[in-house]
Amino acid sequence: MLTDREVISTLEMLKNEHLNVRSITLGLSLMDCVSDDLNRLTAKIIKKIITHAEDLVKVCDRVGSKYGIPVVNKRLAVSPMSALASSFNSDQMVKVALALDRAGEAVGVDFVGGFGALVEKGFSKGDMALIQAIPQALAETKRVCSSVNVASSRDGINMDAVALMGEIIKRTAEATCDIEALGCAKLVTFANIPPDMPFMAGAYQGLGEPDAVINVGVSGPGVVKKALDRVMAQDPRPKFDQISETIKRTAYKVTRVGELLGREVAAALNLPFGVVDLSLAPTPQVGDSVGEIFQTLGLKAIGTPGSTAILALLNDAIKKGGAFASGHVGGLSGAFIPVSEDLGIGQAVVDGYLNLEKLEALTAVCSVGLDMVAVPGDTTAATLSALIADEMAIGMINHKTTAVRVIPVPGKKAGDKVHFGGLLGWAEIMVVADYIEAAAFIGLGGRIPAPIHSLKN
Repeated sequence: MLTDREVISTLEMLKNEHLNVRSITLGLSLMDCVSDDLNRLTAKIIKKIITHAEDLVKVCDRVGSKYGIPVVNKRLAVSPMSALASSFNSDQMVKVALALDRAGEAVGVDFVGGFGALVEKGFSKGDMALIQAIPQALAETKRVCSSVNVASSRDGINMDAVALMGEIIKRTAEATCDIEALGCAKLVTFANIPPDMPFMAGAYQGLGEPDAVINVGVSGPGVVKKALDRVMAQDPRPKFDQISETIKRTAYKVTRVGELLGREVAAALNLPFGVVDLSLAPTPQVGDSVGEIFQTLGLKAIGTPGSTAILALLNDAIKKGGAFASGHVGGLSGAFIPVSEDLGIGQAVVDGYLNLEKLEALTAVCSVGLDMVAVPGDTTAATLSALIADEMAIGMINHKTTAVRVIPVPGKKAGDKVHFGGLLGWAEIMVVADYIEAAAFIGLGGRIPAPIHSLKN
């Protein structure tokens, strides 16, 4: 239980420290919508989404207002569309994406996740059709997000899928070149994708999940920073044990806030409550940055020596505090380091403290991977695939989720700026070592086998 003082400090978080519930996501299985007739399929999808989600936004707003806690995004996550629409070709898959977009607009949500595929061991006909449809689907829709899982610790890395995703990212960038390749911000390539994540662009409703469920994603890097600022003000040289304990207690309070809202929304919609994803999700605002936490703890900026150690401590303490606060923690649950969405991280790139190689090292201990990284528009598909392969290897070997959301912005070169707007923020185009040998490596194909520690039965 929280003490009176902790209740007061939680209220202070709401008023002055950017505490919010980043996302309440309705996970919805659409597997009962399966049909071999496209019009029938899309009609059933739209009907089910509207039936289950028509009150989602209204209820989220009402519960958020009741407690004075803003719910920033309301989202839908649906069954992986490659399985649901496996009998259709790529052009028809685009029409399915348009139906998802119309349904999302009808119920007023910000994003719809689930236009994706799970191909860590190989492709089905539906998987290939969906992946080929991604560039056009993301160009023609506003809310639809896409994820493709190409690796797992259990099955290894599907290098044919890795090679294909490099090409798909390039095509998506070209298809949305008039809006700074924004389609790539709605496309993410995963290893070990969790089936219950409320955050986009990777959210989808796993096949082992309930028919409908409410999952919550909280935020709060500003809250953690302020808590650490108070510790440093009392003792300029606190021990790391004290720092970890402060982060754990803060994560506990943030998680309790998320679960409180999530359970009330679920009850109002007569749905089960799923998980709290307690990831620190930053915004492009001053005071709401994961990167600023590194400065509080004595570094010049994220990316300088010591950054990986701090991120490991931060990620671990968040998980421990959140796990104590809720019996159902899921999703990713840790610290995000999206370059364009975090003011402190973006500035570290501009100032030369953080490069792509150091960012990759940081992803070994963070919650996701190379996230919202803008690269030159002429970066080759093979080099993009090689970046993906490296991240997938980190995830596979370490039994963790890793992902790549990289944006090759047409017409931009290293050092240029790109502005995505809203929560997506801005970024400086990062330098990529683009060697011709990447094409030879990616062209080998096949699968990188799973590590020996995958044999756990």
